[in-house]
Amino acid sequence: MHGKLNFYLSAVDDIIKTENDNPSIGILLCKEKNKVKAEYALKDINKPIGISEYELIKSIPEDLKSNLPTIEEIEKEIEDKMSDN
Repeated sequence: MHGKLNFYLSAVDDIIKTENDNPSIGILLCKEKNKVKAEYALKDINKPIGISEYELIKSIPEDLKSNLPTIEEIEKEIEDKMSDN
């Protein structure tokens, strides 16, 4: 999973980020945090990535729902930007 997160961070920084934006920060949410696995999985990654445990709830709070893009929206924007280049 960390490879996919690194892919998305690289794509966002390369295609979407502007000169005024800071580098993207990855957040990897896990059911259970395992420090040893996390340390080795991210050992050679040079981008800032945080890891945290999460607890599932049945729905996203309404005040956040409109602010968060779906994976499909993010992938479409990346594809659109790549086809423009």
